[in-house]
Amino acid sequence: MTSPAPQDLFVTQATLADWPVISAWAAAEGWNPGLSDGPAFFAQDPEGFFLGRIDGEPVSAVSVVNYGDDYAFLGCYLVRPDLRGQGHGLTTWKTALAHAGTRTVGLDGVVAQQDNYRRSGFELAHRTARYTGPAPTGPVPDGVRPAEAADLAAVTAYDSACSPADRPRFLAEWLTLPGHRAFVREDGGRLTGYGVIRPGHDCPRVGPLFADTADDARALLTALSAEVAGQQVAVDIPEPNKAAVALVLDLGLTPSFETARMYTGPVREHALDRVFGVATLELG
Repeated sequence: MTSPAPQDLFVTQATLADWPVISAWAAAEGWNPGLSDGPAFFAQDPEGFFLGRIDGEPVSAVSVVNYGDDYAFLGCYLVRPDLRGQGHGLTTWKTALAHAGTRTVGLDGVVAQQDNYRRSGFELAHRTARYTGPAPTGPVPDGVRPAEAADLAAVTAYDSACSPADRPRFLAEWLTLPGHRAFVREDGGRLTGYGVIRPGHDCPRVGPLFADTADDARALLTALSAEVAGQQVAVDIPEPNKAAVALVLDLGLTPSFETARMYTGPVREHALDRVFGVATLELG
């Protein structure tokens, strides 16, 4: 897919080899992308990443990652700072959005862009806040252990109940990428939650953190934090989950960054009360 634009901008699909450029732009914006995210992102939809180039040089980016036949997620909306205000972002956006076809599209929009997203047909579902602070300390409660390959099916099923779409290809990579550490909690052989922590450009990020109860989430977060003891951590929490907000505030984390989850249409029912931490703002 190629789209010409003013000043010889050409938008084409990006490859995994282009990911360091996109990730570096995101880091410069203060979004704290993960250090190893690329392979999991492209595993979900290798055709869902787009770059705008002028004379072969990348100047803009958008991702529109498809999940099944009904849902897609838009992220990585970036334009090189010295070339903003010239229409490059909008052209890249329009080209990328066509990849979603008739699917409902979701995004986590920064405050400065939310009015633009509304004009493009996105409606607010809820706000999300990033909480950061020292990694919580304490003994790891019973029932928490590192995730194993044999847990993938159960984790994928649990994840599906907490998400607007199934994402097995993403999870198969996400749980095992370099630097990623995943834990599960069980009760009588039944999964009651799972979580992942990964290295970020600024500090480690927790996500997803999905759990039946605040106690399950606390147990998992304690185990995840033990992997990065002494460091700052960050977790993105949907505002409607009051138990999740209360948990991180009790653990000494404070809000530092705000986005809004927005959709162009309906999404399937999912257990937002079990979302104690979003997987990633780039892919939902």
